[in-house]
Amino acid sequence: RVYLDARILASILHIPHTGLYVFEHKKWPEVEGFHPNQILSILYLKDPNVHPNMALTTNRLSVDHRLLHHFIVHQILPTGGGYAKLSRMQVFLMWCILSKIEFCFPLLMLKTMVRAFSQKKSVLPFGSILT
Repeated sequence: RVYLDARILASILHIPHTGLYVFEHKKWPEVEGFHPNQILSILYLKDPNVHPNMALTTNRLSVDHRLLHHFIVHQILPTGGGYAKLSRMQVFLMWCILSKIEFCFPLLMLKTMVRAFSQKKSVLPFGSILT
């Protein structure tokens, strides 16, 4: 049996184990200072009707925000399949980056790998980092 947590992974990869220690898949992360409406109004400037339960799609993002989303889904929080929709966690990470708020990357890596392992059809994220 192999035991691996975010602290050990950070040590192996020589990266910091600091910042917000949060990972949510289905719901909005609950973090002090984070309000979904605030980041949604930044991401969807032309939509006066932003709300936390709205459809989160990339086609209405600015070029800069699409590029940030592209970076997130390919490097920070890899996902399989289409990239037309944003997850709440991806929006949260966009808020962290735009607000210059540090998050615990090793935790995101572990949670993403565990989630991928539990799905029927999935590939191992971060394969190039781990091998």
